[in-house]
Amino acid sequence: MEAENKQVIFKGFIEGTPKETDLQVMPGISIKLKAPKGSGAFLVKNLYLSCDPYMRGRMRDFRDSYIPPFVPGQPIEGFGVSEVVDSDNPNFKPGDLVSGITGWEEYSLIHRTEQLRKIKQDDIPLSFHLGLLGMPGFTAYAGFNEVCSPKKGEYVLVSAASGAVGQLVGQLAKLLGCYVVGSSGSSQKVDLLRNKLGFDDAFNYKEEPDLDAALKRYFPQGIDIYFDNVGGEMLDTALVNMRIHGRISVCGMVSEQNLSDPRGIHNLYNLITKRIRMQGFLQSDYLNLYPRFLEDVISLYNQGKIVYIEDMNEGLESAPSAFVGLFSGRNVGKQVIRVAKYE
Repeated sequence: MEAENKQVIFKGFIEGTPKETDLQVMPGISIKLKAPKGSGAFLVKNLYLSCDPYMRGRMRDFRDSYIPPFVPGQPIEGFGVSEVVDSDNPNFKPGDLVSGITGWEEYSLIHRTEQLRKIKQDDIPLSFHLGLLGMPGFTAYAGFNEVCSPKKGEYVLVSAASGAVGQLVGQLAKLLGCYVVGSSGSSQKVDLLRNKLGFDDAFNYKEEPDLDAALKRYFPQGIDIYFDNVGGEMLDTALVNMRIHGRISVCGMVSEQNLSDPRGIHNLYNLITKRIRMQGFLQSDYLNLYPRFLEDVISLYNQGKIVYIEDMNEGLESAPSAFVGLFSGRNVGKQVIRVAKYE
């Protein structure tokens, strides 16, 4: 049996913010829906693909990183939820559902299985394995609990707070008994943070001519924990407003328009005077905690104690637009592409 394999091709290395023209949707060639004998690989049908800001780093010709760049002329890759169609691997059989790195295409041949996870079917939407139960959710869980060392009653600021990571950070902080304020880029997102995600307050940074005055308004007593997804001016201003022994978890730098020519941070002296701990991290540093994370978050979700917001695009054709939209804040919640319906 054969099928057309539509693909999203990476055209070439970039500087600055990704554009839709950096990616090209190709009809693809006809492929056999069989895993080659003796390969140890298995063929999957991709159901959902995840759009994540870290992927921008893979579009640069820069090899001194934790993950290699994309290959020009080849399909880009990222986290996905897929169904096994055919297998030459005894650990995976047709019909299995898996979550892990896959190609941005309709069908992918998977050789590396180290970080693939089989999905048990339950009442949780399959796409949530890319967000709430996937890399962004685990990033929120590990970054908040392990890097921020939170305590009940502390004052917490979350930037990009309605995004894939931030929305869970805020809810975890509230469940612990913290006071939580979120920053986002539209009135719609502010409303979601206050009324659906349960933040104590939220503000639209685009409507704040003076970020320092805004942070002092929401945190007159100062900030204990800043979970940073954006870097730039927000990080610089938060440094001035931290309390003594505050913690800053540096998760993302989405405000940096050009990673090759980043802006500087001016207020680092506060790290000394306020004894602030500022730490960058990767979720992969904490993979030993993943089973506990799944248990905790699935339980909270099933009890109705947390919610999760997705922004779902339909079809592989929508992939370039969906991905590029991350960098202008067009998405509301976790950005996902549905490639095919699960039957």
